[in-house]
Amino acid sequence: MVKLADLDWKTYESRVANGEAVILLPIGAIEQHGPHMSMNPDVLIPEAISCSVAEQLVNALVAHPISYGYKSQVKSGGGNFFPGTTCIDGKTLIDMIRDVVVAYARHGNRKFVLVNGHYENSMFIVEGIDLALERLRHDGIDANVMLLSYWDYVNQDTIEQVFPDGFTGWDVEHGGVLETSLMLHLHPELVNMDKVIDQAPATFPPYDIFPSDRGWVPSHGTLSSARKATAESGKLLMDVCVKGISSSIQMQFSD
Repeated sequence: MVKLADLDWKTYESRVANGEAVILLPIGAIEQHGPHMSMNPDVLIPEAISCSVAEQLVNALVAHPISYGYKSQVKSGGGNFFPGTTCIDGKTLIDMIRDVVVAYARHGNRKFVLVNGHYENSMFIVEGIDLALERLRHDGIDANVMLLSYWDYVNQDTIEQVFPDGFTGWDVEHGGVLETSLMLHLHPELVNMDKVIDQAPATFPPYDIFPSDRGWVPSHGTLSSARKATAESGKLLMDVCVKGISSSIQMQFSD
């Protein structure tokens, strides 16, 4: 059993007593992913990857995901125009990261891996980590934190297999082949390929404008087509991410 919240507290206490357990914390968002898919891929995908990684390690537990993320941006998530996209302020996410890491460290944990599944979260997670470590140092606690986004482990060979017609970049993959393939592999019941909108990748000017212009975003919410997504591609993506992340953790936290 690798999900921390599924343990009774005494079992958890014994698993982390020596400070050698690795705590993986998935961090995502609730955000529309087009008409063909549920709104929780940014939570479900990093959680599933974290659980598979934890099973590869000697002593690792997966904390309950942080499910709300920073505000969806037009050029990476379609923006905050869509019902269901439910975002929090950057300060709120920073404070949540800080408080959760501090709480787990006070249980005796010293090794953390934060697994990001929502592009816009990145720098707010960094700030939360920094503030958590500052507070812990003040309390005389030394902890180490890895931060990663799972898509950074998708290597060029895998990209060429999943995107044989060419890869247009992660920034327009919102609701596209990557996330849809992973969801077809992990949670096919939450995907309806009959509802996929087949479109060319969205294009944007090299600047942002505020207030955001809804006219920049396709009306259905996705930024590229998921028509060529498959469960087989999802397994390939899952495997390369789990292998790479497991290797990184073992390298970073080896004695």
